Amino acid sequence: MFSTEDTIVAIATPPGRGGIGVVRVSGPDARRIAQQLITHRGDLEPRRATLTRLRAPDAVASVGDAASAIDHLIVIFFPAPHSYTGEDVVELSAHGSPVVLREIVSSAIGTGARLAEPGEFTLRAFLNGRMDLPQAEAVADLIDAVTPLQARAAFDQLEGTLTQAIASIDAGLFDLIAKLEASVDFPEEGFHFVEPGDLANAIDRLIHQTDALLADARRGRIVRDGLQVAIVGRPNVGKSSLFNALVGASRAIVTDIPGTTRDLVTETVDLDGVRVTFVDTAGLRSTADAVETEGVERAVRAAAVADLTLTVVDDDDEPEQLSAEKNLLVQNKIDLGRRRRGVGVSATTGAGIGDLRAAIVRALDVEPVRDRPAITNVRHIVLVQRAHDALLRAATAAHDAAMPEEFLLADLQDARDALEEISGRRATEDLLTHIFANFCIGK
Repeated sequence: MFSTEDTIVAIATPPGRGGIGVVRVSGPDARRIAQQLITHRGDLEPRRATLTRLRAPDAVASVGDAASAIDHLIVIFFPAPHSYTGEDVVELSAHGSPVVLREIVSSAIGTGARLAEPGEFTLRAFLNGRMDLPQAEAVADLIDAVTPLQARAAFDQLEGTLTQAIASIDAGLFDLIAKLEASVDFPEEGFHFVEPGDLANAIDRLIHQTDALLADARRGRIVRDGLQVAIVGRPNVGKSSLFNALVGASRAIVTDIPGTTRDLVTETVDLDGVRVTFVDTAGLRSTADAVETEGVERAVRAAAVADLTLTVVDDDDEPEQLSAEKNLLVQNKIDLGRRRRGVGVSATTGAGIGDLRAAIVRALDVEPVRDRPAITNVRHIVLVQRAHDALLRAATAAHDAAMPEEFLLADLQDARDALEEISGRRATEDLLTHIFANFCIGK
């Protein structure tokens, strides 16, 4: 696990050039380090934007002035605990030149900071109680969002909608566990802190709450992770042209030469609110070319794991038959008078592309997603399912008068342990490292 005692620095904006770039510094020496990088000599006032200049690297070690400056900066100091990480944080906004931003980071490291690891700012926010683990994971989901619905669902979780739902279930479990433990601790006195009927009803209510979350799970997985559609067929049937038409860009190379596509080409689009990744594949045929043969094998594997396969034809030949759970036949080149089979389109003129999009949505069996699901992360879904299963066991025990209360108590505690893994209260160091290592540097 990363040290949380030192001060870290990283570029917080995406790579490349832009109108503005932000460098974030967090830790006990954040303000001292930032003030050594700028020409402003006064104290940085909390949460107040300060216009200043960035000192040249060779002037950082000495008192600088405007003559040594290399850029204008807007600097904001956020004192602990009211900052993103819960520590002292300084954000330096410069022009979005990679050279300038790297100079800021390099100078900060030269004055005592350490380059942040991926996700380390958000990890510190979690460790300092600024957010729980689902909210921290929602930060990454919001950054990675491709569709507006993905962004809204991630923001809801960042605002704590899942946290509140889990907390409600956890509070009910805590109350039941406390009462049962009291009953177990005083058996001789004959105290029963919860009646059997009330206990069974309370467990049923908790089961109903976990049921509601799990009912959202498939929709949530689709919103967060999306679906994959593989485009397959013989060479020169127009797979790449169809791929370009569906994604709205010339991503795949289109030629009259068979075997042009050798590797998988992918592009992700918003299809009726759902994140759909289209995969263009090599033409299916026997060939002596080793590279093309590998491309064909990759096409077969892509079709096998796809949520839907579009089998493209352009003549009266029988289409290639691949192992695919769901398949949609697409007749291309209808502008040339081809006999229509399946969904008729012309990748060249765009005719029928709208009908094909609608057919894809129907074939994927996805109703247009409008409402934001409460749960989207596979890790959360698995743990809610574990809590749900434990509650079902507890419900069975609660209806069995001969079952000792200790067994019922163990099932309820199993359910609570699963929920605490979601919130992060029981998260292992390995789990935290795995989650935050997938973040970008600077977040």
